[in-house]
Amino acid sequence: MGEVSGCRVGDIDTANWIWTVRRQTTPTPGGLVDKGTKGKRARQVPIIEEIRPLVAQRVLAAGPDPDARLFTGPRGGRISTAVLRDATHWDDVVNKLGYEHLRRHDLRHTGLTWFADVGVPVHVLRKIAGHGSLTTTQRYPHPDVRQITAAGAALTAHLSVLRAPRTLPSPIAVAR
Repeated sequence: MGEVSGCRVGDIDTANWIWTVRRQTTPTPGGLVDKGTKGKRARQVPIIEEIRPLVAQRVLAAGPDPDARLFTGPRGGRISTAVLRDATHWDDVVNKLGYEHLRRHDLRHTGLTWFADVGVPVHVLRKIAGHGSLTTTQRYPHPDVRQITAAGAALTAHLSVLRAPRTLPSPIAVAR
């Protein structure tokens, strides 16, 4: 949530649909402030097709200033967790779905798991997530039965090529 609040127009590359995450908004005793990301370095996150229209609409609404916030609170400033929860009707939605225990941060885990499910290599997942350690990223992939079965089929196909009988080329006749 904090990274969404910290997103600026200049962080969005609409030619390649990449969001460069550079900062996050964090609550402090003095109010909301922007600071660097948890990992202390920028990272690139692909913007999937399903949300591109929303992002494009926000980029246009924010105007040409690259430092303009993409998402703002009701008074135009940083958006808080409470405002986001209320604006998305989070509590009502998760209760209606029967997922009262679901937190917004769980959606990050789900997104990274889906990337893993479609075969995104773990070292790429690590970059998208901004993890310092590959060990942290390795908690995200949760292969299902189809993926495990497909892995077995892929290895079988690979080994069948190695087991295939090899024939020697036929002798070449040399004309004099």
